[in-house]
Amino acid sequence: MKNDISRQAFADLGAPSLVYVRAVRADEIGHETPLTPMPGLQIRPDQIVYGVYGPSGEPLAVMLNRDEAFAAARAYELAPVSVH
Repeated sequence: MKNDISRQAFADLGAPSLVYVRAVRADEIGHETPLTPMPGLQIRPDQIVYGVYGPSGEPLAVMLNRDEAFAAARAYELAPVSVH
């Protein structure tokens, strides 16, 4: 079962503190969220990374694993949820 929800409807659920975490391939991260790798860190284009997005879909961060993405959101007093 798939439920479609508009970005605005999603934002209205818990805005402004609700953010969502989604697994994406590194090469799918848009130009609006440039990856700035740390020295010595290699990110393959096909590597799965975790995007953190605001309630309206705006990209906020990219992390290497899901736990880091959730921890980063909570560190900024945001309420992360997982989406597919």
